[in-house]
Amino acid sequence: MEVPAVNLKAIILVHWLLTTWGCMANWLPISYPWGNFTILALGVWAVAQRDSIDAILMFLTGLLLTILTDIIHFSLYYPQSSSLPDTTRFSAGMAIFSLLLKPLSCFFAYQMYRERGGEYAFNLGVLNVGQDRSSYQPIDHPEPPRPYPDVATKASPPPPY
Repeated sequence: MEVPAVNLKAIILVHWLLTTWGCMANWLPISYPWGNFTILALGVWAVAQRDSIDAILMFLTGLLLTILTDIIHFSLYYPQSSSLPDTTRFSAGMAIFSLLLKPLSCFFAYQMYRERGGEYAFNLGVLNVGQDRSSYQPIDHPEPPRPYPDVATKASPPPPY
């Protein structure tokens, strides 16, 4: 199944609009717009540098992190009143809709990361996730297999004491 090509500019525009509408009423703390607009700025960087793997990877990572922070914000700051003003209900609905679209945006951002030359392997320090490429041989310069050790390059034994 072919994945449809989605423009990164469209993803950023939709999340910018939903985040702006989500901030219309003052029910969320200031960390919500700061976090989301910062990630959208990383998205603008990814648009500006079309060949940069780092830009799209940082945008993807930021989107994943804002999913977690948005869930925390909504669970802590969602208004408990049963009679909410219309602007607060609209603002909350748009913020929640933005959160629901983020996994889909992450999927498309990951596809763009792969198109730009990113690998499946993520290096997380001690943890190595991905394929082992230690036995990889480049096609440009193939080395013939050596079934026997090369005697001519064998090091001489150490001198006796």
